[in-house]
Amino acid sequence: MPATMTEVARAAGVSQKTVSRVVNGEPHVSAEVRDRVLKVIHELDYRPNNAARALLMGRHRRIGVVSLGSALYGPSTLLIALERAMQRTGYSFALASTLDGQDGGVAAAVESLLDQGVDGIVLSEPVDDGTPLRFKADVPMVSLGEGVEMAGGPSAMVCADGVAAARIATEHLLGLGHRTVWHLPGPQDWWAARDRVRGWREALAAAGAPEPALPAEGDWTPASGYRVGRLLAREPELTAVFAANDEMALGALRAFAEAGRRVPDDVSVVGFDDVPAAAYLTPPLTTIRQDFSAVATRAVDVLLAMIEGRPHPVEPDGLAAELTVRSSTAPPSRRTPTDRPAHLPQARPTPT
Repeated sequence: MPATMTEVARAAGVSQKTVSRVVNGEPHVSAEVRDRVLKVIHELDYRPNNAARALLMGRHRRIGVVSLGSALYGPSTLLIALERAMQRTGYSFALASTLDGQDGGVAAAVESLLDQGVDGIVLSEPVDDGTPLRFKADVPMVSLGEGVEMAGGPSAMVCADGVAAARIATEHLLGLGHRTVWHLPGPQDWWAARDRVRGWREALAAAGAPEPALPAEGDWTPASGYRVGRLLAREPELTAVFAANDEMALGALRAFAEAGRRVPDDVSVVGFDDVPAAAYLTPPLTTIRQDFSAVATRAVDVLLAMIEGRPHPVEPDGLAAELTVRSSTAPPSRRTPTDRPAHLPQARPTPT
């Protein structure tokens, strides 16, 4: 038979109320008593009756997460970071995934979590499928992206500034002396991809640099980066590319190599995300590093503050994106058009 709260209290030499306070993370328990109770809980393998506790406290000690159900690096890494952040708070984790093309997927996922019983919900990376995302729930909600209208319970949006990060990537290339920067965009039904286009455009406009036409958008995968990269490799004046994520940058590197466009001698490339493989590509990839752990921790802290009726915690510095400079970027080459491989289009001289 599983241990009861009464048995834990007796073994620890405290009251059942004290055990309840320790289990629920309440204040007014000394560190010595808390450690003693936790030790007995571990020794007796005591597991609180969550259903009874929810009835008594009006809380389930459970947070729901709506995920895209994607194996892409960004969403999957963020999901793991959210689970770890919740584990540190003592709340359990309920997941509802949506699939591309699934009608009403996000709304259905939210309803599923509410039916299970959760104290709050995190919406991870919402995608614009053409249908306004409007939710009315009696629990707090935090969105990790734009495009969500929330009513009913308290709500907040927590996310890194993708526009500012894209400006940093573009400004890095312009600062090296490139006349302009091409962009390899992600799928434009993702708010994150739109933010990166916006930041790229803002940096070019601020520098007075010409804005090249956007090529066909990629889908975050190396295959799409390779496909778009082959088109970009035909641009004779192209010397710098900002890719919306590292996976597409990887595909573009392959396309440029096949076209005889050396990186960074002929073309500088910047990615976004800093995937683990980025430092080991040939050449190692300059990229924007996102701190998914900081975003997840911030989202969980804000959500718990709303659940428990506390003021929002101070925003940490870790949400800001960081540029990691490696060997895929350099000042533009001084080679003349006739120095290029014969099979490439000849570039027009740039006025000085």
